Amino acid sequence: MQEDFLHYIWKFKKFQTQSLKTEANQSITITSVGQHNFNSGPDFFNAKLTIGEQLWAGNVEIHIKSSDWYLHNHEQDPAYDGVILHVVWEHDTEIFRKDNTPIPTLVLRDYIDFTLLNNYKKLFAKQNTWINCENDFVSTNDFVLTNWLERLYFERLERKADAIELLLQESKNDWEAVLFKMLAKNFGLKVNGDAFFSLAQSVDFSVVRKSQSNLQSLEALLFGQANLLSESVEDAYFISLSKEYSFLKQKFQLKENQVLPLQFFRLRPPNFPTIRLSQLANLYHEYQNLFSKVIEIDKLEDFYKLFNVSTSEFWKTHYTFQKSSKPSTKVITKAFTDLLLINTILPLKFCYAKQKGQDIDGSILKIASEINSEKNSIIDAFNKLKKVSKSAFQSQSLIQLKTEYCDKNKCLQCAVGNSLLTK
Repeated sequence: MQEDFLHYIWKFKKFQTQSLKTEANQSITITSVGQHNFNSGPDFFNAKLTIGEQLWAGNVEIHIKSSDWYLHNHEQDPAYDGVILHVVWEHDTEIFRKDNTPIPTLVLRDYIDFTLLNNYKKLFAKQNTWINCENDFVSTNDFVLTNWLERLYFERLERKADAIELLLQESKNDWEAVLFKMLAKNFGLKVNGDAFFSLAQSVDFSVVRKSQSNLQSLEALLFGQANLLSESVEDAYFISLSKEYSFLKQKFQLKENQVLPLQFFRLRPPNFPTIRLSQLANLYHEYQNLFSKVIEIDKLEDFYKLFNVSTSEFWKTHYTFQKSSKPSTKVITKAFTDLLLINTILPLKFCYAKQKGQDIDGSILKIASEINSEKNSIIDAFNKLKKVSKSAFQSQSLIQLKTEYCDKNKCLQCAVGNSLLTK
């Protein structure tokens, strides 16, 4: 038995509310259970109860045992002076106010449907399962699950928006600069994401703005800051980039010592950092005001057109500076664009609309629903339980469900868990 289960029972009135009695045999009528408090202090604020003939407005504290009141030293804390009802599972001692009057106590176990309790024990049974509801997830009502996943998707967007707002503060509300940093991180993918982000952080975006009209200058800036121009390579393209970077470094007082080292090991050649940096440079060379374009577009096919850029000419026959390869046009694929949309573009559009007081939730959800589902261990495991992830909207929601609810045993705050408890 956990205290949060009692919070759940009280908050949603999952008990017999008629003919309630305190331990002192006083009748209890609930007008309002109060507002759930997730911070320090009593568990529920501003409850309204009639105890006996007296109407009370105040706080409710919930414990497994009455004696937990003293175990938690509430008798010494003024924040608990306004408690009007002590709700417990087991009453093992009387609790008194400072004036020595007893605080009325309600024993929930006397009024609960034990089917609910059995479902709770089953849900939290100690088993070596991937998630608590692993055996029952398949039976979740489709309507309940669909609505819950939509809420989870926007929860995930809100979490990403918090990170974006921190970047906005750092950049003095320069949305273009934030977009560049986020795109850089995602162009680096999982292996080089942090390194690409440190590169973007190492350069004031004003330098990118001043360089983007000249592709060679912009490539030199990115490759140089990434420490990819420090070797000696006998190639005209490499030599010209090195000379340009030396000029830029002196002109803008650039420092690259804080940029994390790039990784090539175990990457497929199309994902080599050299290729991704050239594509990023070409994207910013082609679109001088990329953020405005991103905000303006509201259709998936238009995003595919926007990100349909390639590398510069040299990289059509190379994956590294040192060695040539078979000719190939290394265009940003739709699958890679999908990742950019999921992790950068849609969260940024959501955050921008939120700041402007605009509601574009429907538009964002439509785009996310048209993008193919991500493929990873979390999505694969959920789909084995119930074929549920068909789009990025659902895969992002399931990642949020697993990391923020299942892994943290927050089944009582989960719509799936709630539906299984009340079966």
